[in-house]
Amino acid sequence: MQSQPVIELDHVTKIYPLPAGDVVALDDVSLTIQDGEFVAIMGPSGCGKSTLLNQIGSLDVPTSGNLFIAGRNIREMEDTELTNLRLTTIGYIFQKFNLIPLLSAYENVEYPYILRHRHNDATGHITRLLGTVGIDEALATHKPPELSGGQQQRVAIARALVNDPKILLCDEPTGNLDSKTGDQIMEMLHRLNREGRTIIMVTHDPSTAEYAHRTVRLMDGRIA
Repeated sequence: MQSQPVIELDHVTKIYPLPAGDVVALDDVSLTIQDGEFVAIMGPSGCGKSTLLNQIGSLDVPTSGNLFIAGRNIREMEDTELTNLRLTTIGYIFQKFNLIPLLSAYENVEYPYILRHRHNDATGHITRLLGTVGIDEALATHKPPELSGGQQQRVAIARALVNDPKILLCDEPTGNLDSKTGDQIMEMLHRLNREGRTIIMVTHDPSTAEYAHRTVRLMDGRIA
C-alpha cells in the first residue's frame, strides 16, 4: 500500500482580485508529491509556478480546494499554526537569496533557529551546517553584500536547512548564478534529496530540471 503523500493539492484554485478584474493564478490544480521525491515545476513566465510554490510553502492559502502538507489541510490552520509549519517542516530557498543584509552569514542562518527555539545556538549546529555547504568560520562573519552570489546561495541553503525540514522549496535556485556555480548548487540539492529531503523546485532551465525525478509543467494556471 502506498504511503500518504507528503504534499497533496486537491482541486486548488488561487484567484487574486484586482481592480481590472480577477486574475486566476492557479486553476483547479491537483497534484500529489511523495516523501523523498524531487519534483521540478516548469512553464512560461506568468503560468503560476511561483504561486504554486507559495501555496505549498504555506505563504498563501488557496481560494478554493484543499492543500495537505504532511497530512494537514493548510486551509484549516490558524496563522500561528502556519507559521509553525514554515519553521519546522518547510525550508524555502529563494532565487534572490533574501538574506538580511545587516546580519552576518552566521546570523542569517541562526535567525530561523532562534524563531523556533527561542534561544541562540549553543551546540555548534550553525557552524557545522555552514561548513557542510562550504562556508567556513571566516566567511560566516561576512555580511551578504561581502559574499559572491554562489556564497550567498550556500548561506540561503543552510538557512533553509537549519530547522531540519522535511520539505525544501527552491524558487529558481540557480537563476542568478553562473553555470559552474549553478552546477555546484544543484549537486548539493541532489545530495540533500538522496539523504531523504523532499524537494520541489521551480526552474526555467531544462538542464536543471534533469536533476528531478519528474517534471510538472504549468500553462495558464493549469497542469499541462
